[in-house]
Amino acid sequence: QVQLRESGGGLVQAGGSLRLACAASGRIFSLCGMGWFRQAPGKEREFVSAISWTGGVTDFAQAVKGRFTISRDNAKNTVWLQMNSLKPEDTAVYYCAERSLPYGSTSSDPVDYAFWGQGTQVTVSS
Repeated sequence: QVQLRESGGGLVQAGGSLRLACAASGRIFSLCGMGWFRQAPGKEREFVSAISWTGGVTDFAQAVKGRFTISRDNAKNTVWLQMNSLKPEDTAVYYCAERSLPYGSTSSDPVDYAFWGQGTQVTVSS
């Protein structure tokens, strides 16, 4: 069974940075695309960023483009989300997710992801 564990969330002032990590275990992480999603109170879960299984293709939501980067190390079974120039509207619970099928590219659709972490809270104060 796949297990995903996020870490790195916390409280930061606007303009600051955080680096989220997602450690994976269970399945063949190195063959699967990964994604980050977030959910703010009272809002639906939304796509943030995704990375292909090779790490060669990345995708970002328009709201975070230019501020966030995504990377992975298949030897460490870990994917990271570097978040810079944070804004109060970035406040949410952030989830990492693993694609259902191997060898996938990026996807912004939650239905393409079969495994989810428990989430980590990111709070950006103004």
